[in-house]
Amino acid sequence: MAACDHDGVESVSVTADDGVPLHVGVCGAGADVVVLSGGLGCVHYLAREELAPAGFRCWFPDPRGVGRSAGGAHHMSRAIADLEDIRHAIGADRWIGLGHSWGSDLAVRYALDRPQRVRAVVGIAGHGFHRDREWSAEYEAGRASTEDPVDIDFVPQVHASLWGSFKHWIHEPTLWRRLADCAVPMQFIAAGDDIRPSWPLQQLAELVPGASYDVVDGVVHDFWFTRPQLWRSVCTEACRQSDSVSARR
Repeated sequence: MAACDHDGVESVSVTADDGVPLHVGVCGAGADVVVLSGGLGCVHYLAREELAPAGFRCWFPDPRGVGRSAGGAHHMSRAIADLEDIRHAIGADRWIGLGHSWGSDLAVRYALDRPQRVRAVVGIAGHGFHRDREWSAEYEAGRASTEDPVDIDFVPQVHASLWGSFKHWIHEPTLWRRLADCAVPMQFIAAGDDIRPSWPLQQLAELVPGASYDVVDGVVHDFWFTRPQLWRSVCTEACRQSDSVSARR
C-alpha cells in the first residue's frame, strides 16, 4: 500500500528478487515513466510532484543502498535488475525512461538490456559513454570557474561500484553495435550552459536509429533546481513526444 509522502509523492516499497526492500516514490496518473536522477549513488533529487512530467504516472526509485532503499554497493546490471523488479511489481508492461545526468546513461543501458520493456528514452544532460581526457579537462575547467554545484547527498561505496561497472561496460566490444541496432526511440537533450561538453550526446543521437538531439538554451546542468518550471515543461513535452512515437510502433 502506498503511504503519503512529502512533495506530493507517495511512498511504495518493492522487494527485489534477492529479498532487498527498495523504496519507490510515485505521483500522477497516465502512462508510466520511470524517472532516474543523476549522480552515481546520489539520493533521488527529482522525486517531487512539481518536477514530474504532467499527465504521466511517474516512479522515482531510490537506488539500492541509497536513501530509503536497503542494500549496498552494486553494479549497473543489478541496477537494471532492480528497475525490472519494480516495473513487474507495479504492473507496468512497459514504461518510458526519463533520466538526468547519470540517469540518462542508465536509461540508455536499460533500453539496450531490456528493449521490450522500455517504450522510449528521454536523456537530459547525460554524460555519454566515454572516458575522454579533453571532455574531462573542459568539465574541470568549467567547474572551477563558472558553475555553482548543487549539494546532493550520496553514498561513496555505491558511487564507486557503479562507476567501476560503468567504465567496464563502455569498453565492451559490442556496445556501439548494440546502440546502432537499438529500436527504442530516444531523445537526447542538452543544457545550453552546461559545463559538460555535449558532443557525446550528439554522437548518440546520430548513432541510434531515429534518435533526436535538442538543446535547452540558457540553462545550466541542474536546471531542475534553477528553473523548475522550465524543467517540468521540457520533461512533459519530451515524454509526450516519446509516448506518441512509441504508440505508433
